[in-house]
Amino acid sequence: MRIDVLSLFPDMFAPLQQSIIGKALERDLMQFNVIDYRQYTHDKHNHVDDTPYGGGAGMLLKPEPLFEAMDALDAAAPGPKRVILLDPAGRKFDHVAAKSLAQEAHLVFICGHYEGYDERIRTLVTDEYSIGDFVLTGGELPAMMMIDATVRFLPGVLGNEQSAATDSFEDGLLNYPEYTRPPVYRGMAVPEVLQNGNHQLIAQWRLKESLRRTYERRPDLLETLTLDKNAQKLLREVEREARTVSAPDEA
Repeated sequence: MRIDVLSLFPDMFAPLQQSIIGKALERDLMQFNVIDYRQYTHDKHNHVDDTPYGGGAGMLLKPEPLFEAMDALDAAAPGPKRVILLDPAGRKFDHVAAKSLAQEAHLVFICGHYEGYDERIRTLVTDEYSIGDFVLTGGELPAMMMIDATVRFLPGVLGNEQSAATDSFEDGLLNYPEYTRPPVYRGMAVPEVLQNGNHQLIAQWRLKESLRRTYERRPDLLETLTLDKNAQKLLREVEREARTVSAPDEA
């Protein structure tokens, strides 16, 4: 996979040279480039923004720098691309979107700044994404988050290929609690079921705890899931246990 980012602040992407993504770059599992589109301005002050027609607060990114940056990128790397605009009006980025983007050969992220974009810039893009219902000063941090979430699905990037398969959201549920050594620490013990070696019981415990955590923290996720009979039974147990715990408070 090749990933290009169009940004006014390329130094912000230094963290992506570290950790798992840094190792993926070293092993040539992906290519990563940041393009400062300020270099495609034509005035002596290198302005990338201007006041909006019709008036209004703030400044808008001008079309010329981004169009010309994309022209140069197309010339250097011809072929199909998913061009992603980071914008609060975009579709909310999620686990499913990350898996979809990981199937692409070439991704381009356009990071805005200032009040917004000249509307004509949107003709360059194939996708618009937001990471949540809030506003940041620019698109760099959302782009880094999306890149990190996407690259994890590339073959060979994670040391254990099963890691991505057991992530939260992979099956629509939040992940179950996990433990490692020591078995008891400051009076807190690892659940006995995880230490008895019975993999069938462990699988049941993990599913139930995933359902419990999702029920308690993200019940909205359960509304869109189709659960098998076993999971439905476990969810009913979770609901009964939750009512039992809350009953004394309600009294």
